Amino acid sequence: MSTGKKALARLMTKLTKENLWIYVVRLLMDRPMYGYEIAREVKTRFNIDITNVGVYVVLYKMEKDGLVETFMSGDSKMYRLRPETVELWLKARDFISTILKDVFSCGVDCGSRQT
Repeated sequence: MSTGKKALARLMTKLTKENLWIYVVRLLMDRPMYGYEIAREVKTRFNIDITNVGVYVVLYKMEKDGLVETFMSGDSKMYRLRPETVELWLKARDFISTILKDVFSCGVDCGSRQT
């Protein structure tokens, strides 16, 4: 793999797998979900190639950091957002929007605070 391709691969990993929480938050903004649903949606909706275990590791860290909370539905654990998590997600969105505008000269402005 050429040097340029390695740099692009690193960027793609950083913006997806290493920051998977932004994708999980977006999914949970719609409704609480089971872990396996989150893993399936991350793969299909966002086209991120990650293992189920990788998604569960992120969910564990998100719960530990206070971004999500769990509750039982029958015998299965479900995940839902804590109220303050959406504000953090909006700040992440604003940051990414600024990068797109300033670095890539894109006219994208998602910083309106609307979801």
